[in-house]
Amino acid sequence: MLAITGCAAAAPERRDAGIAMFQWSWDAIAAECPALGDAGVAWVLTSPPQEHVDGASARVAGADGSEWWWSYQPVSYMVDSRLGTSEQFAAMTRACEQAGVDVYADAVLNHMAGVPAGTGWSGTQFSHYAYPGLYDATDFHHCGRTPHDDIDAYTEPYVIQHCELENLADLATESEHVRANLRAYLQSLLDLGADGFRIDAAKHIDPDDVAAIVAGLPEGTPVISEVIRGAGEPVYPEQYTPFSTVWEFGWADRVGEFVRGGSTRALADLSPSAYGLLEEGARTFIANHDTERNGTTLSYANGREFSAATAVMLASDYGPPTLYSGYAFSDRDQGPALEDDGTVADASCTGDEHPDVVAGPGWEDRAWVCQHRWPGTLELVAWRTRVVDAPVTATAAVDDVFTSMRGETAAFAVLLDDEPAAVEVPVALADGTYCDVVVPDCASVVEVAGGVAVLQLEPWQAVALDRFTRP
Repeated sequence: MLAITGCAAAAPERRDAGIAMFQWSWDAIAAECPALGDAGVAWVLTSPPQEHVDGASARVAGADGSEWWWSYQPVSYMVDSRLGTSEQFAAMTRACEQAGVDVYADAVLNHMAGVPAGTGWSGTQFSHYAYPGLYDATDFHHCGRTPHDDIDAYTEPYVIQHCELENLADLATESEHVRANLRAYLQSLLDLGADGFRIDAAKHIDPDDVAAIVAGLPEGTPVISEVIRGAGEPVYPEQYTPFSTVWEFGWADRVGEFVRGGSTRALADLSPSAYGLLEEGARTFIANHDTERNGTTLSYANGREFSAATAVMLASDYGPPTLYSGYAFSDRDQGPALEDDGTVADASCTGDEHPDVVAGPGWEDRAWVCQHRWPGTLELVAWRTRVVDAPVTATAAVDDVFTSMRGETAAFAVLLDDEPAAVEVPVALADGTYCDVVVPDCASVVEVAGGVAVLQLEPWQAVALDRFTRP
């Protein structure tokens, strides 16, 4: 067990790290929340919970029905999907609340389905622009600018926000009728115990419309917008920060690039102003379900680099961090493992999902990767809760080692190289012996003497110290 030295103040705790649990069922999230709460995780993000196109209709449309993106094609706002029922969703939020973990839901507000007609998971009959009790053709944008109304360029806000994203029926979010339905859906999730929301494809909704929709939520409801910055594009993240936080894709791109290249100096010099990133309202991540498929960021397949980049994120004070946990795939459209009845098989993290992160483990398609359970990750989440309120005072490159210091409170280092290294790292911690919190139960210690920590690092190893955690 770790011990707090008699002369040290009690360790503070502030939780801000979340986990996007991609395609995890409600039952699986409920089962995982106690471990997450114990580690200091603040919130989890679910996949979209609303009714979506069912497998039979998907197969008629030319797909096999198992693809992950059917979750992002609503046909009604009933909370009933292959991830679980409304009762299971409510049970999940209760279990997570008891563990001290909030639940954010991925909310699809921009569009409905992208198939001509069909049946939803719960039996709802629909066509492309007709959803009984919700919408008819007058409730959708028909931009008239491009063949089939699809987005063909990102040079005009009108096209980006009024034409269709890959044939998905684009909701007229300026309509009060549409807004009222979307608010009612979000409120129904809050009534089931949800605490906040990710707005999927927010970039494709006029920011004034998003602001008007979320203004109807209880004050203080967390909202995170998905807005990807494109060079020279007229729709950009800063337009959404007055009413939400925004995931900073540019930060994920740069950190992945620098970690993969072993560019410790570039990491040390990374700043929002230097790279055109959000100055305020940013949330960080290393990968999400889109970027791990399009290759713009690191992913679980990068093993050691992904683990090291996650450690860098948890040591950073640029925005609250979001971890990611999903499943293995060899085809970008591949969905999660399904039961015979079409429901998603429950994820389970046994601790054997990472036999050798440095060597790069092999993964069977649809196996749950459980990235958040990789060695050291939840330990760094817990460390972050103790040190997050002490600002980062210095970042540096010591040969192939990136370091980040929080004054007299904490120190972090990670080796970005395939060869072991011994380095002397200047720290402001008081002299003495400290637990390396990346290793459970203080099984590894570091000595600080004369303002220097001597670190013996294995390839891609991270070390984290804080003044509250001593042998």
